[in-house]
Amino acid sequence: MTTLLALNTAEIRDTLDMAQVVTAVEQAHAALSSGTAVQPERSVAEVPGTSTLLVPMLAAIGPQSAAGVKLLADTPDNRARSLPTQQSLILLVDPVTGSAEALLHGAAITQFRTAAASAVATRHLADPSAPARTLGLVGAGNQARTHLAAIRCVCDIERVVVWSRSPQTVAAFREHAQEHAPGVEIVIGASPEEVVRSADIVCTLTPSHTPLVKGAWFRPGQHINAVGAPPRPEYREIDTEGIVRSKVVVDSYGTALAESGDVLIPVAEGAITAEHFRTELGDVITGAAAGRQRADDITLYNSVGVGIQDIATARLVVDIARSKGLGTELKLS
Repeated sequence: MTTLLALNTAEIRDTLDMAQVVTAVEQAHAALSSGTAVQPERSVAEVPGTSTLLVPMLAAIGPQSAAGVKLLADTPDNRARSLPTQQSLILLVDPVTGSAEALLHGAAITQFRTAAASAVATRHLADPSAPARTLGLVGAGNQARTHLAAIRCVCDIERVVVWSRSPQTVAAFREHAQEHAPGVEIVIGASPEEVVRSADIVCTLTPSHTPLVKGAWFRPGQHINAVGAPPRPEYREIDTEGIVRSKVVVDSYGTALAESGDVLIPVAEGAITAEHFRTELGDVITGAAAGRQRADDITLYNSVGVGIQDIATARLVVDIARSKGLGTELKLS
């Protein structure tokens, strides 16, 4: 008999521990760098007559005995429908037998693994000679909540400066932070500029079509995690000056060159070449490539989101879910 473990969002959230996800994502990127994980360059299918892009994200990670695929649907028009603009499912398979093992709703895993990758980048790229105390968040939605949790796994954050266009979203974030990060001061910024100029670590978390963050605001020694822009070449959060001024590290060189507007637009403008984006996070983790080289470097992690992050996190979730007796076993044959 073939069965498949199905896990819903509530069950997945019951298994997720941010510190464990940070470790799993870090190990997955290191495995990719060392050649013990594979992640094919992903294809993108535009659904005719709609705004939807379908993005299959495959990965296999030997050290974590994890393999599978995440199917992402990116639908900007869903904003007008009050529906999520990004939705996904993850199928985990047994890497030895190839049998389907588990089906997971992708929302919580995506939120956690994205923030965890930013934390890994912060650990390896932030200035170690000046410990970060102030976190800046451009955007105050779900990713702001998980990024606060993730960055606190690697930095002793004492103060958060946060901005959003929506006062209601900022108020909800502050309430959440006061409950889940007691003792951390929450300051509401008047603008993205105030957030960037105030912070040691900056996370940009908006699905912006045009840059909200200017490189003129960056200061020497700062680290930026550019996270929010969807995987579409015309979207970006950081202006060209910000990219040019920064030592940029990407999650995947091939994916960034295919899908990241923060990468493609400065290259198309002739402001920088593709070589500026050659360094991958996994290579910095393993020491195969340099990250920050001087205390006054400005470092920037360009996050598109890649399959190894999803599959490593899904493997962790399924193992914990089975130990807790969570999920529903579906009979397939």
